Amino acid sequence: MQTTNEDFSARASKALGDASLQQSVSNLKRGFVAARARAVAALPEYEAMRDAGAAIKDHTLDNLDFYLERYEREVVRLGGHVHWAADADEACRIVREICARAGAKTIVKGKSMVSEEIALNEALEADGLEVVESDAGEYIVQLAKEAPSHIVMPTVHKTTEDIADLFHEHHRAYGFTDRVTDAAELIGQVRTILRDKYFAADVGITGANFLVAETGSNIIVTNEGNGDLTSTLARVHIVTAGIEKVVPTLNDAAVLLRLLARSALGMEITSYTTLSTGPRRSGDLDGPEEYHVVLVDNGRSKMLAGAFRPMLRCIRCGACMNHCPVYLSVGGHAYGWVYPGPMGAVLTPMIARHEKASELPHACTLNGRCQQVCPVKIPLPDLLRRLRHEQWEAGFIKSKVRWGVGLWAWFATHPAVYRTATRLAAAVLGRLGKSNGRMRRLPLAGGWTAGRDMPAPQGTTFHAAWAKRNQQR
Repeated sequence: MQTTNEDFSARASKALGDASLQQSVSNLKRGFVAARARAVAALPEYEAMRDAGAAIKDHTLDNLDFYLERYEREVVRLGGHVHWAADADEACRIVREICARAGAKTIVKGKSMVSEEIALNEALEADGLEVVESDAGEYIVQLAKEAPSHIVMPTVHKTTEDIADLFHEHHRAYGFTDRVTDAAELIGQVRTILRDKYFAADVGITGANFLVAETGSNIIVTNEGNGDLTSTLARVHIVTAGIEKVVPTLNDAAVLLRLLARSALGMEITSYTTLSTGPRRSGDLDGPEEYHVVLVDNGRSKMLAGAFRPMLRCIRCGACMNHCPVYLSVGGHAYGWVYPGPMGAVLTPMIARHEKASELPHACTLNGRCQQVCPVKIPLPDLLRRLRHEQWEAGFIKSKVRWGVGLWAWFATHPAVYRTATRLAAAVLGRLGKSNGRMRRLPLAGGWTAGRDMPAPQGTTFHAAWAKRNQQR
């Protein structure tokens, strides 16, 4: 669970100057945002479904101990094993021990944000195991030795040309000597290479979109079918999931699945929706001999007991970041950890602690678009404001900022002084920018003018204009 040494401002500055990244993230605006809007408009009951989804998650969180215990009983009854991990280190230890008992050498993984959160790949590779990501996007960032930049589309920061260069470097050992840029040919290379890995794997590891307490089932959604092969061909199947992933019934899961696909990709449903329920039974044609579920807390109980409980509703659709003007400007890597965008700005301080993510709650304009599109109505702006308040109270805010905010608060609570100061500032700045209506440089505003001009005030202040309007009435 590592964050980078650079702060958010430094990473964001680099991202803004990266032309390739800017081209890549701009595709989100034209693609997935528009697709989601069409999918939502085509479903008249979508808002009612959002209410239902939020209610399902809230009910489950109110009774989380009951549903987790019920889920465990069903998994065990069907021949599986449930392991409880308090933190990332314990979760990795449990998975490593399962792999060691299985005599594993090769591990194939389906997409799992929790495995990214606990740095599972690094832990397994330290034991000398070959770990292969089977999701195409995760496979690409693994080759590039990068973290995913989006929780649904890990390679959103890469262009086709970037991927072509990467494959040309790494795939020559498999006989692909020509550099190709056709998307279908690139995916064909991934399929050819992974085919042998699936059959060689001793252990398959997947995440979980939902865990169903009623049946002891794990649900994953994919568009490539890699999750099915990962979970059925290896001798041992391990599921890594946060404790908040449990839902009471299959009917509840169906509601959330309808919300998930539309919010994440603008689709009615993904190509594959796969339910795994325990190990292979007598008469089954395929499936693992062993089935393990590792339930990870890693800060979630702390969230459950406090004001940040609504964040545990999250179904990891990525809609909040797809509509976030900050994420769409700097991409996912600028956030410095596994979870980017608005949801990451809340989760990272809660899991990795404020000391490692103090800037993230401030990487937000509080415009509210994330809350408007969230399929389970998480009040993300409210949570980010609360995090800012907690950081202020805990002393994480730099003294220069505290001094500036204190000065602003003094002016704001002395109306007569405030009006006099704003009239004077408007007059001076208006005169400085009179010639062309803007200022290229301004003392104490270098953070703004380094990237854009400062508009010169036009006319009088708002208060003065409003008072004049009332007099005219």
